[in-house]
Amino acid sequence: MFFLYATLTAFSVGFFVTPILISLLKKLKIGDQPGGRKIHKAFIPSMGGISFVVASTVSLAIWGWQFPLPDIKFILGAILLMFIVGLRDDLVELKASRKLLGQLVAVLLVVVVADVRIRDFHGFLGLGELNDVVSYLFSGFVLLALTNGFNLIDGLDGLAGTIAVITFGCLGAWFLAQGVESYALISFIFLGGVLAFLVFNWHPAKLFMGDTGSLTLGFTLGTLIIAFMGINEGLAEGAFLKFESTFAASVALMMFPLYDMGRVFTRRISQGKKPMSPDKSHVHHFLMRIGLKHNHVALILGSLQLGIIVLVFFMKDLTDNIVLPVIVLISMFLGYRLDKVTVHYLKKKVAMQPRVLEIRPVKIHQKSKIKLDKSEFKESEVNLN
Repeated sequence: MFFLYATLTAFSVGFFVTPILISLLKKLKIGDQPGGRKIHKAFIPSMGGISFVVASTVSLAIWGWQFPLPDIKFILGAILLMFIVGLRDDLVELKASRKLLGQLVAVLLVVVVADVRIRDFHGFLGLGELNDVVSYLFSGFVLLALTNGFNLIDGLDGLAGTIAVITFGCLGAWFLAQGVESYALISFIFLGGVLAFLVFNWHPAKLFMGDTGSLTLGFTLGTLIIAFMGINEGLAEGAFLKFESTFAASVALMMFPLYDMGRVFTRRISQGKKPMSPDKSHVHHFLMRIGLKHNHVALILGSLQLGIIVLVFFMKDLTDNIVLPVIVLISMFLGYRLDKVTVHYLKKKVAMQPRVLEIRPVKIHQKSKIKLDKSEFKESEVNLN
């Protein structure tokens, strides 16, 4: 019940704070204007990440006092730093180099200071224990990839929040089952805060999370996933909810953000563009093109994300060499089918529309003659010659 109370506290605070935040942001005119790559058609306040960060902080202050602070203080500090980086970028756009520098400092706090990192591949790809330098570098790269991969999917009402709720819920339940209560608390308070935010972010959205929210959520999820990997590998053989496929389970928890990031980067590079150049090649853009609405897309992609996690759960006794290729191939096949369906739909739609500058013959029954009575012009000055 303790963790339920913590979740409900975060939800309640977020639910009551968010309308105040929306009103304040509207008065300050801080938000996204329609146009360009934007899907929405009216001004929407941004920086909604403030709401669930405030909600999570209040809940943590109330319920987190009984846990030993050294366990999580550096992680909480890193999350706060990432929140500030996102907040600064939403207020006044940061240069890419400065934004990356802020992210790197937060990553160093987690990987080096808090010592939350990937230490061993446990036979995956024929690799075993990593030396410290490789471990730090690889862990930092993974955390940056997870953070920015999640940031990229925040382009549709309710999508990023739905993925976050699913992943926080799964992580919180697993940490609680393993008795890692400090990590479970972080997972559940963010779960409650994001659920409250979703009430106002669901289509039609009254508030966007912005980089303030997406960077914070991506970084928090990435940190917890790396912590999950280390704790899972430390469990005894046959332990409750131990995954033999540690890497596959970790990838499954962020399957959609990782797939979408790989997809758009590959498409952009193949077209001679920079990987980070904005466009409309994300999965949610393709689903919107075939006529689906925001809420439908969020539910479909959230269901697929949850389906991959459930699949890995049922394959938890198999190794990464089996499970990881299976979920990657499934994701690639679904992406391939999406491309085919989208192209077919667009071709059909274009074929039904009149072509530009096309001159079509007028059918006989459409022709009509204009009849004029010349007597009406006898007294007129119009020249009839």
